[in-house]
Amino acid sequence: MGQHDNGLPGAGSAADVDPEEDPELAALALKILVAGGFGVGKTTLVGAVSEIRPLRTEEVLSEAGELVDDTGGVAQKTTTTVAMDFGRITIRSGLSLYLFGTPGQDRFWFLWDELSQGALGAVVLADTRRLEDCFPAVDYFEHRRIPFVVAVNCFTEARRYGAHEVSRALDLEQGTPVVLCDARDKDSGKEVLIRLVEYAGRVHTARLLDSVEPQAGPV
Repeated sequence: MGQHDNGLPGAGSAADVDPEEDPELAALALKILVAGGFGVGKTTLVGAVSEIRPLRTEEVLSEAGELVDDTGGVAQKTTTTVAMDFGRITIRSGLSLYLFGTPGQDRFWFLWDELSQGALGAVVLADTRRLEDCFPAVDYFEHRRIPFVVAVNCFTEARRYGAHEVSRALDLEQGTPVVLCDARDKDSGKEVLIRLVEYAGRVHTARLLDSVEPQAGPV
């Protein structure tokens, strides 16, 4: 399948590459965002699944940042992403995902619009101890009609909730998938990404069919 055969947004948008020049790059590259609140595990997820050494833009938390960064529940966190994380994973032969981890704090949100350009979809990571922290990401993708899945990062010390409970607590639109995961585990992260690609594919296909469906003329 060529880069432009499926008509899906996000195809080939992560990088303009020539497969003949670099045969290791897949024929189809999809751009995926990994979003969520501060300290929820975005950098961990990108690092766990990436088959290349991930690009990270982390800085050490400073005393000045304590005034704006809520570290409740993540007191052991000492760094924060200030631009983005970047990684790549091959889902299957001919299909690669380019992962862009977004910064979690409000003051870096000006980067989100740029990062979301051409994205197929997004993963919104959630921590049940701080579930309200993922509300802004959920609202962002819903308003921009970017397909997303909510991935609950199951921290050891956190209370476990079922997918239906999380979906109801976040007031998600009907059909938005919620999956449980361990952001440290490569296989778990890969399953989240596969679920997103499948869901985003269905959403974009449905929108494409709606756009070309002939309108009923006057009787």
